[in-house]
Amino acid sequence: MPNQQINDALNGQIASEFASWYSYLAMSAWCSREQLSGCAGWLRAQAQEEYTHAMKIYEFLLDRDVEVRLSPLEAPRETFASIVEIFESALHQEQENTKRIDELFHMAMEQKAFASLVELQWFVTEQVEEEKTARTNLARIKMIADDPAAILDFDNALGERTLPMDTSPQ
Repeated sequence: MPNQQINDALNGQIASEFASWYSYLAMSAWCSREQLSGCAGWLRAQAQEEYTHAMKIYEFLLDRDVEVRLSPLEAPRETFASIVEIFESALHQEQENTKRIDELFHMAMEQKAFASLVELQWFVTEQVEEEKTARTNLARIKMIADDPAAILDFDNALGERTLPMDTSPQ
């Protein structure tokens, strides 16, 4: 029988992943308003990743015949002082998500919830990549923060990322 404490925590992680999705969408919208379409597209793709992460846990719970409970989402932060602040927020968000995943993994170990451990291992590995990318983006934008031409080059470089699911207007 699946462990209720782990199941509750996994349901909570679904909410956290959806909150990250919502947050990245808000960051993307801010960048769009600031005419940084490459950053906006990159952040929209990041939002889609977070949505996919939530759905991965959702499907895992359903596959285990566990009730999925979806929580309401709070409105994300929508205003930022600068593009640097966007990427600071993104890094902070990923660091918080890593903490939550680590806590879940530890809980699953303690409870000997082996199926959950296997599922969560993917998330542990994913968070290493997510934090590395967030730190790199933040470091780069900080280096060029006072150079509008360099920011446009950075924006163009981020714009090369393809969306996993095309949601751009036709």
